[in-house]
Amino acid sequence: MNSADIKNIPVPQGKYVPASRSGNLVFSAGMTPRVNGVLILCGKVRADEPLIMYKDAVRQAAANALNAVLNSLSQKEHIEKVLLLNVYINAQDGFESHSKLADFASDYLFEKLGEAGIGSRAAVGVASLPGNAPVEIRLVAAISSGG
Repeated sequence: MNSADIKNIPVPQGKYVPASRSGNLVFSAGMTPRVNGVLILCGKVRADEPLIMYKDAVRQAAANALNAVLNSLSQKEHIEKVLLLNVYINAQDGFESHSKLADFASDYLFEKLGEAGIGSRAAVGVASLPGNAPVEIRLVAAISSGG
């Protein structure tokens, strides 16, 4: 994946950086499904709605997290492995398909990075998220130089 793949640079919504680095590890901030700083979907993830309704939002949040990590790399570096994917879901009471919703993020990362995009994962329901976003995603990735 190269800089031509980076279409949306995440815009921080507070006093933080999109990604922090220590050695060969990069930690993204929690990313919501924003394009140019504006949420593409708001509200609770509802148990009575088809999951596909949230697919674009989950993929956008995953793209923002991935782009935050990629923007912290030098030109000769690449993501060796996504080590951790946290998917926080602004879930309505009774919602139980956390893992299935998180699969949209895993699928996106697999499309972009292949097997390197699949690591450990947590899908967690929460009472609320910033801006009433339906989902927030955070990545931890190992970085490698060269081929």
